[in-house]
Amino acid sequence: MHIVRRIGATPRQRGSVSGNNCPDIFELSDGNFAVIGTEMTAELDGLLPADASRADYEKIVVISRDTLLRAKADIPDT
Repeated sequence: MHIVRRIGATPRQRGSVSGNNCPDIFELSDGNFAVIGTEMTAELDGLLPADASRADYEKIVVISRDTLLRAKADIPDT
């Protein structure tokens, strides 16, 4: 598996002065997506809706609204 491309704007395009340490979304060669964000599992796990759950190996990661909205145009429909 490898990173195929970034989805959305670069951190610098989203206003990061250094372009480092910012949320990001990547499309992977297997068709999945990788997300760099702030790990918030401890804070949000107990707030999940009753019909949502996560496995022990899964983490809840938060990205900014701007990151996701700018990625929207690059996310394939199929």
